[in-house]
Amino acid sequence: MADSTAPRTELTLRGVLLGIAITLVFTAAQVYLGLKVGLTFATSIPAAVISMALLRAFKTSTIQENNIVQTIASAAGTLSSVIFVLPGLLMIGWWANVPFLPTFGACAVGGILGVMYTIPLRRALVTNSNLPYPEGVAAAEVLKVGTGSREGAAEGKAGLVAVSLGAIASALFGALGAAKLFAAEVAGYFKFKAGAGATGLGASSSLALMGAGHLMGITVGIAMFAGLFIAWAILVPILTLATPMPDANAATHALGVWKTQVRFLGAGVIGAAAIWTLAKLVGPITSGLKSALEAAKARKSGAGDLPRVEQDIPIGIVGLVSLLLLAPAGWFLAHFLAGGPITSLAAPLVAIGIGYLIFAGLLAAAVCGYMAGLIGSSNSPVSGIAILTVLGASLMVGVVGRGLVGPDITKALVAFALYVTTCVLAVAVVANDNLQDLKTGQLVDATPWKQQVGLVIGVLSGAVVIPFVLELLNRSNGFAGAPNLQAISDQPLAAPQATLISTLAKGVLGGDLDWGLLGVGALIGLGLVAIDTILRKTSKDRYSLPPLGVGLAIYLPSTVTAPVVVGAVAGWLFEKIVAKDRAAEPAKRLGVLIASGFIVGESLFNVALALMIVSTGKGEPLAVPFAPPEHVGMILSLIAAAIVVVGLYRWARKAGAKALEDILGLDKLIPILPKTP
Repeated sequence: MADSTAPRTELTLRGVLLGIAITLVFTAAQVYLGLKVGLTFATSIPAAVISMALLRAFKTSTIQENNIVQTIASAAGTLSSVIFVLPGLLMIGWWANVPFLPTFGACAVGGILGVMYTIPLRRALVTNSNLPYPEGVAAAEVLKVGTGSREGAAEGKAGLVAVSLGAIASALFGALGAAKLFAAEVAGYFKFKAGAGATGLGASSSLALMGAGHLMGITVGIAMFAGLFIAWAILVPILTLATPMPDANAATHALGVWKTQVRFLGAGVIGAAAIWTLAKLVGPITSGLKSALEAAKARKSGAGDLPRVEQDIPIGIVGLVSLLLLAPAGWFLAHFLAGGPITSLAAPLVAIGIGYLIFAGLLAAAVCGYMAGLIGSSNSPVSGIAILTVLGASLMVGVVGRGLVGPDITKALVAFALYVTTCVLAVAVVANDNLQDLKTGQLVDATPWKQQVGLVIGVLSGAVVIPFVLELLNRSNGFAGAPNLQAISDQPLAAPQATLISTLAKGVLGGDLDWGLLGVGALIGLGLVAIDTILRKTSKDRYSLPPLGVGLAIYLPSTVTAPVVVGAVAGWLFEKIVAKDRAAEPAKRLGVLIASGFIVGESLFNVALALMIVSTGKGEPLAVPFAPPEHVGMILSLIAAAIVVVGLYRWARKAGAKALEDILGLDKLIPILPKTP
């Protein structure tokens, strides 16, 4: 085993510069895609692949150096999530353009606080935790294979092939979808009777989402299936019956009710589950803080040196940086209000904003860190956290502005609530990413404090880029629901998450928000917490039903969650089938790498597609004029996905057996695989 205490080539100038370069490109791509479809993709794995390809030219390059590059670049995949809120300021007419300074400030201050807040959580949620961290593990596997650190050259070679095959298949699948030869999603909706009652289900044609399901595991897969069942087999049918739309088709009816009612129920479920999760984390968090303080005390007294792999940024520096950041946070909040109709309320509003940033930021950091461990960074319901955050911010801002009336006053209060929410969301998403990266680091013997410094660099790089990209898109396309007075194109970007968040803020401060839906969702969440608790106690922790996973599947579109469930089941079946093989473990590892390759390929293709869209000015630059009818595209997608997944799993089984043969130095191992006629 490698010496985890020895110094390594890790935080280098070339690695930092490469990480910044990747961050700049990926951030631009993420902002565009997030505004286009309401989702972003994980950047850690593609960044790791690019880093390994470029740094291979240097003989002194190490797996830890490549890990630093992906850590810096991963900030692009997370910090860009602020676009789920920021365009709301344009939609309500508070901004006509995207100003650099307040946008940079919210991203930078919130992002750095996100790093600081999660440093004391590392021991509780990474070192001393059994959370799966699917994307963190996948990134580590990719790094191990790419740098040849996996024990056994044969398995290492097979692993690199596995990642490559998965990536190529996923990229080609995405390209065929972009060309309109495959359907973007497979969906079917129906009505119970004329004019009333409808439901159905949609699933994105995405091998990456299936790969994420494999990495998450069957427990989370079952939880998400439960959420899909609750949403689309219970809630949508009941609510569509209660809300008849005689003139709408089944898809419009079902999706409309889900967007306006069921999604808010899901937000309530997430809220209740998040509070319960935080309550359970009080003990581990306290323990983590205690161990961090003890480590700092021991280091200061010289009583003992921590192993390199346990060295965080000292807790004293963490506390000092967190405290010092409150000054620029207050300045940015005051600057945001300057010259507006509620300037007279600046002092109490800034005080409330700072207090909320501390309290809600800590809460969001802990919960999002836990969710990163449970379901991965890219699948964490950060928009659900944004919903809860904007509700809290709006309520507090509303208390300060109580008694003041007028449309300009209301607009200003809504704008301030959205800005505070942006700051807290930056804390949440970076905290989410930090712990995922630290899990990757743990698996490759990295130094935690160097990763934490790397992520701060990535945050600052992303914070510089985001305002420029947002303003570029504001001038070219504009956003749905915004005045768009300067937009060139007549096709505004949908920005679905920002639309929802700004609607919530206006609803709270305007007094017309349906709290009943959120309350019912919270009750459902408490019921799920009770079921999970009973399952854990009666099975002695063998079985569980993570309520956050259930809430996630209610809140997110079925197009995202359904393929994740399919991937979780497929991965479970694959591991059950190979479990009796002599080469079970190599085969399982190759299965993980194939799933990782699915994420790599689609992520890299999405980056290329985003650049193509921006450069050509066409929303669908790869679309062909001879695309098949939609139902034919769906059938082709299903058949192709089944062939690819089954074929690659079969390859992994055989390649695992061959790798074991080579490792043991045997000409033939019998029986590894059952004989086939």
